Amino acid sequence: DRPGRHRHLRRAGLTAAARHRLNSGGSTKLLINDNSQNLTMQRIAFIGAGNMAGALIGGLLADGIAAERLIAADPSREKCDALSASTGMRTTQDNAAAVEASDIVVLAVKPQIMHDVIDGIRDTVIQNRPLVISIAAGIRCETLQAWFGGDIPPVRTMPNPPAMIQSRATALYATEHVSTEQREQAESLMRAVGVTQWLDDEAQMDAVTALSGSGPAYLFLVMEAMEEAAKGCGLSSEAAHLLTLQTAFGATRMALESKESPAQLRARVTSPGGTTERAIASFQNNMEERYEVQLQILDPQNEPLAMEIIEPVADRRGLLFPLDK
Repeated sequence: DRPGRHRHLRRAGLTAAARHRLNSGGSTKLLINDNSQNLTMQRIAFIGAGNMAGALIGGLLADGIAAERLIAADPSREKCDALSASTGMRTTQDNAAAVEASDIVVLAVKPQIMHDVIDGIRDTVIQNRPLVISIAAGIRCETLQAWFGGDIPPVRTMPNPPAMIQSRATALYATEHVSTEQREQAESLMRAVGVTQWLDDEAQMDAVTALSGSGPAYLFLVMEAMEEAAKGCGLSSEAAHLLTLQTAFGATRMALESKESPAQLRARVTSPGGTTERAIASFQNNMEERYEVQLQILDPQNEPLAMEIIEPVADRRGLLFPLDK
């Protein structure tokens, strides 16, 4: 590896083989950060100084982006002071002031307050036309453009909990208003906390929400069940916890480093007629169907997440529209 390349994957303990596999996925290629050169001269504003913003800021600093190129805005003086103290970057409680001199604006606020936040920075964004990156679930690009009231260049991304440890899997979607250079900048920024995958159709973001956004919770549930079952069989809490974590990590690492599918890997460690095969047979009863139903919950036709976020605000302002358009 070249110096500086894949450093965030090294932090996760992944080998060169695993990093190579993530870099060679053909049409589903997941891209790895390479020194964030596209961002070196960009001024980046984070609106919101919570966990997700903090994770991105930490990844950017680790990739060599100078703290003086970054600014964060948050109504909480406590959060601003803590972020300034830990990073050396500028902070403010004035969102518009943060946006004023920025080339990239990252909207890192809760979806439910997004409209109010946009109200406060709309004029500055329309005047300066920075790249706008949203990490809020359920808010589509056309909604962002409607709320800004102009053809701003938006990129929508899907937050993923492992971003906190620079192991995020991020899907991105950009409208035609986003230039090639801006796409590269958005990609570089998100690669600061993990791997990235561009989507051609924004409707696919709903499946990503269920898979990457909710997926960690599914896996944690499996780990929780394994740990509790182990304790029920007599293992101490400490032993059950450690063995569960290492088992999950080892299986994930095998999947990353192998060219085989999960089904093939499972078959390799499942002896015909053995206890593992019998246990899997009991697990698989309706298991695939249950996951399929869960992944369809956020289908655009069902609309639950986006309507929960958009309807209370957009309906009052005549901006409500079907998500499947």
